[in-house]
Amino acid sequence: MARGMREYIHRFYRRETRAEGLVSFQVKMKESDLFIWAQRDLRAQALQSLLRHRFQLEEFISRQPPFGTSFLPCEVPGDAPDIVQRMARAASRAGVGPMAAVAGAVAEMVGRDLLPLSPELMVENGGDIFLCTCKERRIGIFAGESPLSGRLALVVGPTPPEGLGICTSSATVGPSYSAGAADAALVVAESASLADAAATALGNRAKSPGDMEEALCLVVGLEGVLGCLLIMGERLGAMGDLRLERAG
Repeated sequence: MARGMREYIHRFYRRETRAEGLVSFQVKMKESDLFIWAQRDLRAQALQSLLRHRFQLEEFISRQPPFGTSFLPCEVPGDAPDIVQRMARAASRAGVGPMAAVAGAVAEMVGRDLLPLSPELMVENGGDIFLCTCKERRIGIFAGESPLSGRLALVVGPTPPEGLGICTSSATVGPSYSAGAADAALVVAESASLADAAATALGNRAKSPGDMEEALCLVVGLEGVLGCLLIMGERLGAMGDLRLERAG
């Protein structure tokens, strides 16, 4: 996907996410482009965390290349890095390849590293979010060319102290692979790695509007998934514990 579209998506999420009372800053490393809201500027700590987790992941993939290419779950050894194990568990639960969880897992690992320094925190990585908050937050929903794009906001919070994940997959927006045709497949789950993997699974199953109900039922039934939403053109379906409002 063109760089301009990627930047537009990031600006949309970042503009439509309400994080009053927090300061924001950006951290980048290769494909990872994190926008973070925290109680104070933790840019240096976030970069250090991002570098560490990316190095561990890249080093593991260099030794186990199928982990980086498989469209099916992969077993990993017990001494694999935490980020690898979280991705593998999320992929196994959702029935997808482990890299389907990578953006959410990176946001989650950096977020968990920062939580002792800022219990109120949001880490967004290309539209995939790790969130820990004691108050309500509004997160805009981008769905490409759908007429519903930008018209809805997800209201989330307060969250558990360990946070939760909000991730979106799309067949029409972004560089990630999807076997389906959804403009937006959004999942809220107990972790960002699981939300990312489950959003991919949801998007893969939504090949036509007639698939929406079955896809939503299957994904909302996954252990650890709190709610999910599909947008396909003018059609919207949602299941689970989600609260939606008009954006703006």
